[in-house]
Parts: sequence; structure tokens; C-alpha cells
Amino acid sequence: MPEPVTAEPVALDRALEAIFMVADEPQSLVSIATSVQVPVAEVRKAIARLVADFDGENGGVRRGFELREVAGGWRIYVRAELDDVVRDFVLTQNPTKLSQAALETLAVIAYKQPISRGAVASIRAVNVDSVVRTLLGRGLITESFTDSETGAIHYATTDLMLSQLGINSIDELPHLSPLLADGSDGFDERP
Repeated sequence: MPEPVTAEPVALDRALEAIFMVADEPQSLVSIATSVQVPVAEVRKAIARLVADFDGENGGVRRGFELREVAGGWRIYVRAELDDVVRDFVLTQNPTKLSQAALETLAVIAYKQPISRGAVASIRAVNVDSVVRTLLGRGLITESFTDSETGAIHYATTDLMLSQLGINSIDELPHLSPLLADGSDGFDERP
């Protein structure tokens, strides 16, 4: 079992920063407190300090990212005013082609949107966490909404994805039914 993080503010703040840097889903106060073995009240205070620090309060520098509460938890996000800069960077500095897994995941999202990560994983029968992060980072999908009952984030495609495909709307995607087998393979046709 890991050692509890000291409740000393600087050590706790740095531990939470490290957790938020690797978390790909919002983290609840209880799950954070459990992982660092510190009372929830101390975690709440540490998060308030981090939010203030990242926002440049008390004479500090306002960072290009923020700690935001969403879907019942906390997560680091790029500040909204920097979305275009990040999108341009990802598209121009990292123009690698999408993997087969990313293409398949993008297709599922495009045809089933809005759809949760869990539903995509169920359809593809594999974990899609890293692929969804890649698609989000490239600006091809976006967080559409968060389900109020389950907390699941639902994803949809972006205008950038449409422009990359050379179409104006999702309605212009090809229909899948003509591309699917009709299930008659292997059956003999007898009169």
C-alpha cells in the first residue's frame, strides 16, 4: 500500500497535480482523498489552492490550463481562449495519420453520435481511452454533453472532422447498409 501523502500543503498540492496530469477522466474528491490517503476536507482545500494558483491569483502567473470541476469530479483542461492555438499545434506539428483503431473509433462516433466512451468500447470490444484522447487532441471529436445520471461524457464529431472528410454535415456520410454483407454467404441456393 502506498505511503500517505503528507498533509503539508505544498506536498499535497504537488501530489494532486501529478494525479491530474495523468487522469483522463474527472476525479471525485473521495477517489483523490483515497488515493493520497488524506481527508476529503484537506483535498478540497488543496484543490482550491490549485485553482487559485492556476488562475494566477495572489500575484502569480495565469496558466494556459485550468482545473475545472465537471461531471462530479476535477480535471485539468486547456483554457478555452487557447483552444485554437492547441488545435493548430496538434494539426500542424503532429500531422501523423490516424491508426486503424483511431479510424474505427472515429467511425463509430460519427455514425452513433452523441455516444459515450463506454458505448464505443462496447461496440469495438476494446478499451478506447487512449484513442478517444488522441481524437480529442486532434480536434476531430468533442465532448458533447455529460449524462446527468451516469456522469458519462458523450462525444460527437467536430466541423474539423467534416472538413477533413470534405463533407458539410454528418448526413453526407455514406449509408452503411449497402456495404454490409447480407448474411447469405455459405448458403446454397436450391430451388
